[in-house]
Formats: sequence, C-alpha cells, structure tokens
Amino acid sequence: MVVQNVSFFLLVALTTLAFFGLIRDFLTPVFWAAVLATFFHPLQQRYVAAVGGRPTLAALLTILTIMVLVVIPLVFIGVAMAREAIALHEQVASGAIDLQTPLRFLEGIAPVVTRYLERFGISVDGLVQQLSTGAVQVSQFLASKVLEIGQNVLWVGTLFFVMLYILFFFLRDGDRLIEAVVRALPLGDRRERRLLTKFAEVSRATIKGTLIVGVVQGSLGGLLFWILGIPAPVFWGAIMTVLAVLPVLGTALVWAPAAIILFARGEIVKGVVLLAAGILVIGLVDNVLRPILVGRDTQMPDYLVLLATLGGLGMFGMSGFVIGPVIAAFFLVVWEMFAQEHAEGIAVGGDPATPDAPDERFNAAAARRDGP
Repeated sequence: MVVQNVSFFLLVALTTLAFFGLIRDFLTPVFWAAVLATFFHPLQQRYVAAVGGRPTLAALLTILTIMVLVVIPLVFIGVAMAREAIALHEQVASGAIDLQTPLRFLEGIAPVVTRYLERFGISVDGLVQQLSTGAVQVSQFLASKVLEIGQNVLWVGTLFFVMLYILFFFLRDGDRLIEAVVRALPLGDRRERRLLTKFAEVSRATIKGTLIVGVVQGSLGGLLFWILGIPAPVFWGAIMTVLAVLPVLGTALVWAPAAIILFARGEIVKGVVLLAAGILVIGLVDNVLRPILVGRDTQMPDYLVLLATLGGLGMFGMSGFVIGPVIAAFFLVVWEMFAQEHAEGIAVGGDPATPDAPDERFNAAAARRDGP
C-alpha cells in the first residue's frame, strides 16, 4: 500500500510538472486572466444579478467592460508612447536634448557638491559624459523594445486573445474552479477556503494599490508635462505609472530631474510649478488614495512593496509589477495563518483538531444522487 501511494504521488507530481512545462509559454496570460478575474469579480456578480442569473452572458459583458475601460485606452496609450519613445531617442542621440546644461547649473549653485565629488575622484566633466552616454543607451534600449513589440505583434496578439479566452472561463466558472481546488488540495477545506479568501482580498487590494494609484499619478504627471510643454508627456506619464509603486521616490525620479532641467534653462516659473505640483499633488496622491482603495488592514509596508516590486520586475519582467506584490501578499497571508493557528493551539504539521465540515451544496447533490 505504501509503495502504491508513493507511486501515485510521484505520478501526480510528474504529470503536473509536465502540464506546466507544456503551457509554460502561456503562463503569463493565464496569470493575467486570474488577476483580472479576481479584480473584476464584483462586477461579474452584479452582471449575473442584472441578467437573471446567466453567468455566460455576465462574463461576456464583463469582458466587454474590460475592453472598453482598460484594453482600448492602453492600446492608444501604447501607440502614443511608442512614437514618443522613438522621437525621444532621436532627440537624445542628435544632441537636441542637452544633459550638460542641468549639470552645469547644479555645479554653479552648489560648488560644494563639485568639491565633494572631486574628493572621490569624480569630475563633473566625466559625469556629464557618462550621463550623456547612458541616456543615449537607455533611449536606444527603450526604442528597440518598442520596435521589438511591433515586430512580434502577431505573437503578442495571440497571447492577448488566449488571456481573454481564459478570462471568460475564469469569470463564468470561477466558483466551480475554486471548489475543485479546495477538494483537490490536501491542506484541509477550512484552511484552504480561508487561504483562498484572504489571498483574493489581499491580491485585489495590492492590485488596486499598485495599478490604480499608479495610473492616477502617471496621468497627473503626464498631464502636467503636457501643460508645461515638456517633450514626450505620454511616455513620461507611462514611466511615472510604473515608478509610482516605489515608495518614497516613485514618480519623483521623473519630475524632479525635469524640474532641474527647467531651472537650468531659465524657465523658473515652469520649474516652480512642476516642483510644487510634484510635491503637493502627485506626491500626495498615494497617501490619500491608497488607504481609501486598499484599506489599512490589508496594506503592505512600504519597504515590502519596494522589495516585492523590484524582485518581481527582476524575476518576471513587466508582469512582475503585479506578480511580486501578489507573492508578497500571499507570503504574509500564509504566515498570518501559521501564527494564528499556533496561537489557537492547532498543530500545523498535523490534522486540524476538528474535521472539516463538508460543503452543504455537495451534501445536497449527494442526497439527490443517492435518492430515497
């Protein structure tokens, strides 16, 4: 019996690994389908109630809403961002955008900084040259990535439609899929339901905190750049959207250097406006919106958001923008459950003190199946 159990366990593990290896190229769209299904689940439930309990029609309406509110705007923003990225690269490469002026400006107003740098063998001239070379390389990298996405538009489109297809089933059959996962996992139904519930709550809160706050800050920053006549406002707004997840610095990594450049060019009024708006408007959005959207009970510490976001970006690419914080949220939930069960005197390594109560729906289904 032991040999049979071990053999069956190995078979389950091997087939699971083989399946994930089979779909490894599509794990990213599967992940994003799960993210969107979790995020838009309340909307799906409202549509189900509105259309008389028809989940298929409700799922189609939810996907249509996602297309209108998320996908179509992102397509237009992506096209505009691509154009501005290429134009920005051409301006930096041709010298139309001069990086020496702001550095000379800083050198003039703060000679103590120059002396401090020279103490470590760093000259302003060398720093200017390095920054100029780095700016060209960065802009060239961004432009090449934009062209690469354009050249692989067929594959990107395939992944997108795979994501929509999977999203439809996640929305329509999400409750049944969750029940199947609960029945399959060997952790105990009570633990599994609590874990899945908490994971959904914290992941949804994380998505709100990272994406919605980031979009608001990036939109405000891009609009401010456009009003002040700063080149490539859509591009820089998108960059600020990504950087908004980083605590403390975040969007300031974009608007603060832009303000320095404006001061260096003698555009004092624009520099003051950008600096004031960056601190008083863009910088305070996170402090105002995040508690409203997320709730203080599920909000992760800033240092954990920073580590999770940077680690996620390094490990998973752009999808790590969400995957990192979600993994961190899952980590917190698991350890919270571990600590609470220890406090309640439940042995984590063994079975729960009381057996899990079977789901009422399955009892009813069994009664109908067995009959009188």
